[in-house]
Amino acid sequence: MKGIAAAAALLLIATPVAAQTIRPADAGAHTGQTVTVEGVVSEVHTAASSGTTFIDLGGRYPNNAFTAVIFPDSARAFPNVGMLNSKTVDVTGPIRLYEGKPEIILKAAGQLKSR
Repeated sequence: MKGIAAAAALLLIATPVAAQTIRPADAGAHTGQTVTVEGVVSEVHTAASSGTTFIDLGGRYPNNAFTAVIFPDSARAFPNVGMLNSKTVDVTGPIRLYEGKPEIILKAAGQLKSR
C-alpha cells in the first residue's frame, strides 16, 4: 500500500500544471511567473547585428505590448517563425522585463504554438 501511495505522490509531483493564459497587454503584471501569452503576431523581425529574432504581440516595435525572443543558439527549434505574422500564437514561459517591456525567452519548440 505504501508503494502505491508513493507512486501516486510521485505522479502528482511530476505532472506539469497548465500555465495561466493571459493577453499580451497583461504580461507585465505577471513578471516572474510562468504563463501562456495568447495573441496575434504583429511583427516578426531579426536583428541583423545579433541574429536575435523578435516576435511582437500587441503592436509593432516599439509600441508592442509583449515580445517573444529567440536567440541565435535556439533558432533551429523555430524554423518557420517568419511565417507567423498575423497568426494567433501561444507563447509559454517565465515572464521577465527587458527595458520595462515584458518578454519570454524561447528555447524549445514547445514554448511557441501557432493556431
